[in-house]
Amino acid sequence: MSSSSSSSCALSPSLRTQLFKPFPNRFYPHRSKCEMNRRGFALRGIVASGVSVMGSSLVTEPVQGVERLPFKPEGYNFWTWRGHRIHYVVQGEGFPVVLIHGFGASAFHWRYNIPELAKSYKVYAIDLLGFGWSDKAIIEYDAMVWRDQVVDFLKDIVKEPAVLVGNSLGGFTALIAAAGLPAQVVGVALLNSAGQFGNANSKTEETEETLLQKSIIKPLKEIFQRIVLGFLFWQAKQPARVESVLKSVYVNASNVDDYLVESITRPAADPNAGEVYYRLMTRFMFNQSKYTLDSVLSELSCPLLLLWGDLDPWVGPAKANRIKEFYPKTSLVNLQAGHCPHDEVPELANRALLDWLSSLTPEAPL
Repeated sequence: MSSSSSSSCALSPSLRTQLFKPFPNRFYPHRSKCEMNRRGFALRGIVASGVSVMGSSLVTEPVQGVERLPFKPEGYNFWTWRGHRIHYVVQGEGFPVVLIHGFGASAFHWRYNIPELAKSYKVYAIDLLGFGWSDKAIIEYDAMVWRDQVVDFLKDIVKEPAVLVGNSLGGFTALIAAAGLPAQVVGVALLNSAGQFGNANSKTEETEETLLQKSIIKPLKEIFQRIVLGFLFWQAKQPARVESVLKSVYVNASNVDDYLVESITRPAADPNAGEVYYRLMTRFMFNQSKYTLDSVLSELSCPLLLLWGDLDPWVGPAKANRIKEFYPKTSLVNLQAGHCPHDEVPELANRALLDWLSSLTPEAPL
């Protein structure tokens, strides 16, 4: 054994496992650990959380024939929630529809949906805390934080029954908000939603931390994670890398343009963005097993629409089929698109969403 490797080899296998335990694959359970490239996942997360992109040569023209929300660097409207500034967009008149973005995106990701939906409905698009133009709060992030934010947004800003529409992380947020507020949510639409079904055969084992784990292993593990994530964050700032990651989830990459890139990267100017990213990628990701799709769907009572990009490399159609089997009040529309069908094929997504919305019978305003 060489002297250079003696320090790491001196640790027992169990201690090495605890110290260098990889980030769990919570949001995409249909893929094995071997299939999920951890490095690629971290890079995707970094791009979604916002990094500096310079000199992009991506397409800037809007989709032909589809109106696009004007990009405003200063944002649109702000609401104070628990002492934090929350950004949101509102357009149109009529029955309320609330749009919730995915991990690392913002209200601007609904750029092709807001103008079209606003012709018939009053459309809100909100930035979740820690993302977009909302404050980058240094808190312990948990799915319940965003649920509470959406619930309070419905009560304080919308103030009447509404439909929730969410993509990826925003989809799961819409579900748990609707389950806890049945009187004010009359329908939920999911676009390639995050979340996983529980494993009935798994048993959660809680063990008391030893002194060694608390004083040595845990601090070293956090240092190691910060070094790795810091390096990946720096590496992902390269324009070619950012463009490649964005295109990996758009089957038709023509909509990966400067507007999209800037709407994702501009929030990185906040000095707290790096710390928020670290907390999301470690502490938040580690706590996802306690919230399962089956437990949330069991509490849901309103109609559910699944607008699913079947070519999504992260969340395939198998999850949509399983949700439909589990929850009878589900309508499923399959789209030939990736993880963000609302932005990749907005014409088809808007048409399907409008058809479904017209079939709902909204309750009287509160």
